[in-house]
Amino acid sequence: MCGASEGQSRSHERRSGTDDDSDFPWDLGVCDAHCHPTDTMISIESISSMRARVLTAMSTRSQDQDLVASVAAEHGIRDRSALVSDCQGAPRKIVPAFGWHPWFSHQLFDDTAGNGGNSTYDPSSSSLAEQKAKHYEAVLSSSPDAEFVASLPDPKPLSGFLAETRQRLEENPLALIGEVGLDKAFRLPSAWKEDEQQERDEGLTPGGREGRLLSPYHVKMPHQTQILTAQLRLAGELGRAASVHGVQAHGVLFDAISALWKGHEKEVVSRRKQKMVAKGAEDFSSSSEEEEDEDDIWAEINGQAPAAKPRQKKYKPKPFPPRICLHSFSGSAQVMKQYLHPAVPATMYFSFSTVINLATAGGKDKFPELVKTCPDDRILIESDLHTAGEDMDYYLEDICRKICEIKKWTLQEGVEKLKKNYEEFIFGPA
Repeated sequence: MCGASEGQSRSHERRSGTDDDSDFPWDLGVCDAHCHPTDTMISIESISSMRARVLTAMSTRSQDQDLVASVAAEHGIRDRSALVSDCQGAPRKIVPAFGWHPWFSHQLFDDTAGNGGNSTYDPSSSSLAEQKAKHYEAVLSSSPDAEFVASLPDPKPLSGFLAETRQRLEENPLALIGEVGLDKAFRLPSAWKEDEQQERDEGLTPGGREGRLLSPYHVKMPHQTQILTAQLRLAGELGRAASVHGVQAHGVLFDAISALWKGHEKEVVSRRKQKMVAKGAEDFSSSSEEEEDEDDIWAEINGQAPAAKPRQKKYKPKPFPPRICLHSFSGSAQVMKQYLHPAVPATMYFSFSTVINLATAGGKDKFPELVKTCPDDRILIESDLHTAGEDMDYYLEDICRKICEIKKWTLQEGVEKLKKNYEEFIFGPA
């Protein structure tokens, strides 16, 4: 959700000289790393007939959290095997994501312990109208007028949303955190006018812009950052991936994410040490996340053989997500390289879409450099569309073809690489 209007129907023309996509290897598995099908619920029935294998369905605000959960209950994939078998035409294609988007971050007030008791809203106050005005004056870029404040919802506690999200993640073992992030460009929509209310499209999930004019109000960066980092910490605690939005805030976003992994950076082994390791002088490999089973340790102490069972890695909770995708990445190649520094302890992915990355002349100009800079095992594709169906398939194929052309991959090679990358983003390394 970077700029396209939700529910917008996008007409398109097929590539010149190509009336079909018979040469495109859909059967290998095409995975959409970021989309919003629940913004147009009438489109959900078309999911089972789509050619894409997996759709990662984002939630963004109060109105779509339960919708994403319900669609996942009906259409959600169960395990990793869904990416291995050919499931074109199968009903189960959804991986759900639960999160609060920066466009709606003003609707939450931070009542968490990490905020030091500096909440902008007191729900126990005898004057909730005053508290509401106080909150929105604190988190918006300029003081909103009374009419605009009255049009906004009563703020919700961040602690409550985090508790709800934790429950949804526990109920959906494959779910990730998303869509979350920072956005300096976005302005809140103006209040609905009576005639606009009568003309709104009932097919769209409420709560979005829905074609309204924009107000002059932005959400302040410190507040956006509080909402973002609280959700990323939850992802780190539960070992889930995160899909992150960043628009005109790439430096602030990097600072916010990197602050979470401060003190957890990987050791960067010098070339001299690498040569010593190669000669067998010393092992400087990083410590494994695998922990020995306590029963096995005591068995060895007591001279007993450990129980025969497969060894498994136990995830150690961290204050940052183990895997992060910067969706429809629009930063510079230099910013991308910051995230790819060998000391970064999270595995960073970058996804690209036709509707965002190739929507402007500037985006088209820097797209080839970004694709070339992105490592082959860290690139993903997405549609970022707000309606499921044929258009979603079309734009996935389109961005895949463009990436393959720049990377000099065959279509088969590209689809296989992109699917493997997606699998590791969602599930972690095999």
